[in-house]
Amino acid sequence: MVQKKPNIIIFNPDQFRADALGHLGNPAAYTPNLDQMIQEDAVSYANAFCQNPVCTPSRCSFMSGWYPHVRGHRTMYHMMQKEEPVLLRRLKEAGYFVWWGGKNDLIPGQNSFEPYCDIKYQPENTRPGLHGDQSWRPEQGSEDYYSFYAGKLDPKDEDIYYDGDWANVEGAVDFIKKSSTDQKPFCVYLPLLYPHPPYGVEEPWYSRIDRNEVRPRIPAPENWQDKPSILRGIYERQNLQHRGEDDWRELRAVYLGMCSRIDHQLGLLIDVLKKQGLYDSTALFFFSDHGDFTGDYGLVEKTQNTFEDCLVNVPLIIKPPADQDTVPGIRKQLVELIDFPATVEELVGLKRDYTHFGRSLLPTIAADSLEHRDAVFAEGGRLQNEEHCMEKESSSHQVPEGLYWPRVDLQKQIPEHTKAVMCRTQQYKYVRRLYEQDELYDLKEDPFELNNRIEDPELEAVLNKLRDRLLTYYLKTGDVVPHETDKRE
Repeated sequence: MVQKKPNIIIFNPDQFRADALGHLGNPAAYTPNLDQMIQEDAVSYANAFCQNPVCTPSRCSFMSGWYPHVRGHRTMYHMMQKEEPVLLRRLKEAGYFVWWGGKNDLIPGQNSFEPYCDIKYQPENTRPGLHGDQSWRPEQGSEDYYSFYAGKLDPKDEDIYYDGDWANVEGAVDFIKKSSTDQKPFCVYLPLLYPHPPYGVEEPWYSRIDRNEVRPRIPAPENWQDKPSILRGIYERQNLQHRGEDDWRELRAVYLGMCSRIDHQLGLLIDVLKKQGLYDSTALFFFSDHGDFTGDYGLVEKTQNTFEDCLVNVPLIIKPPADQDTVPGIRKQLVELIDFPATVEELVGLKRDYTHFGRSLLPTIAADSLEHRDAVFAEGGRLQNEEHCMEKESSSHQVPEGLYWPRVDLQKQIPEHTKAVMCRTQQYKYVRRLYEQDELYDLKEDPFELNNRIEDPELEAVLNKLRDRLLTYYLKTGDVVPHETDKRE
């Protein structure tokens, strides 16, 4: 009898910081389902990093195993083309039934979802999200106009604020209930919106976070000259300097409440898998596309070409099938989200018929002591003449009423939107910025990345080593040659 391949759950919240997890040491975080998994049957990577700090480029990367530079996937409007490899399509072609419920930010809107999934779930009768209904937003010109703070949501006469996330999770639960062990293996892909700002959540998650336990935010730099110019530009345009620490603590608590709601929704999937007898035969992947400022440096939201840890350090939790060797707990190895498709490939026996740069994490799941990567990388920004990379298609471009205007409008400017790349090791972070000053941080002495030591002679040897590592990175990953050769006539 041929053994059935494991089912796969890809639970993919948006803009979830790694330090919003209880088991990674945040005293205010409330993530009991994820924390219990780490105790029992899953592995959490404390040093997991995305390859771009905004949605679409990151998703293109972790669904292909390619870094953004390989095919130019580094804007919100350059998605995966028909001829490019996407893990969901590869799984479907390999015999998986693929159920997709949630946001896109991966496949061009003019293309069909049919090659990538069997069901693209379309929920009905949901409340508009906080982007569509902006009644929470203060009057234009007020000090909090760009704060993204919505606070406690009113579900009216319902128990929950029934938005698209709730509907998609319920759809996935219903799908799993109807699945049986004799059907083809399934892949459930849930790219949810939360905890993406605006920062708003209903009870009981709003009150579940102890405000007294919320960690202080990283302060705004005293000298903005040592940080990327786009950060100062956003700081001045968001204009949130009036907010006191109590205000920031409240905003951060609401964000953690949003993360707690995500954890609860994951728990609903875990419960139905166990009730259906499918939990042991299912591989569950929980990770985010990127992080969020959440008040750090006096900012909210994110940027497209800076690489502070609050933006690029993301959760990555893997619960393999029960027959896979596993030592549950926290791992400290450096890993990248491009390692996700490589892990799925090894787990399900999926043949790699193209070149990508992910490395399977299964060895580190089976043993805690193995090294994985010596450095991790992230990229963003544009060349000076790349007007097509300014993201002019955004509704916030040159429109001050837009939620994202402070950032998106700056992307028409150089050096603010300079192309940049990060090389990060366990102790140091080097950022090469094309049209402005580079960055170098000693993360052991300066974990908040406030002291740019790019011109410090004491770190000259470190800088030279990181520059050489960056050159090696580009040499190894600069292109991908098709595995199918052409005939010469």
